[in-house]
Amino acid sequence: MDQAIRVEHLEREYISETGFWKKQRKVVKAVNDLSFTVGRGEIFGLLGPNGAGKTTTIKMMTTLLLPTAGKVEVLGLDAARQHEALRGRIGVIFGGERSLYWRLSARENLQYFADLYRVPRARQRVLIPELLERAGLADAADRRVETFSKGMKQRLTIVRGLVNDPEVLFLDEPTIGLDPVGAHELRELVAGLAHGGTTIVLTTHYMAEAEVLCNRIGIIQKGQMVALDTPANLKRLAVGFSVVEAAVQNVSAREIDRVRTLPGAGQVSQSALGARLILQIPTESPDGVSTGLRDILGSGLVDLRVRDATLEDAYLRLVGGKAS
Repeated sequence: MDQAIRVEHLEREYISETGFWKKQRKVVKAVNDLSFTVGRGEIFGLLGPNGAGKTTTIKMMTTLLLPTAGKVEVLGLDAARQHEALRGRIGVIFGGERSLYWRLSARENLQYFADLYRVPRARQRVLIPELLERAGLADAADRRVETFSKGMKQRLTIVRGLVNDPEVLFLDEPTIGLDPVGAHELRELVAGLAHGGTTIVLTTHYMAEAEVLCNRIGIIQKGQMVALDTPANLKRLAVGFSVVEAAVQNVSAREIDRVRTLPGAGQVSQSALGARLILQIPTESPDGVSTGLRDILGSGLVDLRVRDATLEDAYLRLVGGKAS
């Protein structure tokens, strides 16, 4: 597969100062020796917890931030040194609705951004109706954006990034805050773009979304790549494991610590669901772990089930299962 993007030993440091009278200088590495490639026409997912360095990496790939060290090539151009030549060939969309003018119509928004990219008016007359149709907004083309639903705004935001016919499109959490219907519509739009030959780099916190859309996924933590493979191969990190899910209530921290020491239990992750705590325990011995849970938690064990491992389970194993 031809390469659209090559990232080599990429690093980005931030310097901060603490203290009032006696200031101390602290260097934080947001991205640390990161290397990977993205093929032309590929949907590449960049996943990781908050603060892992995803957005910083995207900004360096899209000429918005200079690296401290290393190199990024996009479409054969150095993102740091040849940014002017590169910017007209890529599109960048960050999650949310702030990149639209709400008092303008959908058509006027696209015309405005097309003018910024110096798209000829003759080309705009063909392109803009095509983009509105692709976004499912042809019937709402002349309505003010402020009257749109969140899903409509997000779809318009995506096609707004296509006014310059980008060869590579960067999407930073495009479905954040969308309801299931809006997220589904947006995923269909992204998949259609890739089918048409656009290379896409996607960041998301939704594992199911990444599994459905991405050809390959890179998982980063603390600025470093901890895994890079297809969704199927990443899931194989959890093959041979079942996951015991336990809903618990009114249990002590000491009891949770005892659960972590159960023979055959993998790294325990936990999340809150109302007044309950959901424990997820990867294991090759689901029967033994289930018995141990009943013995330790007693009446605090509200519900218990065993399921197959998922991409999310593999992700949690790789990043440690802790929120940040």
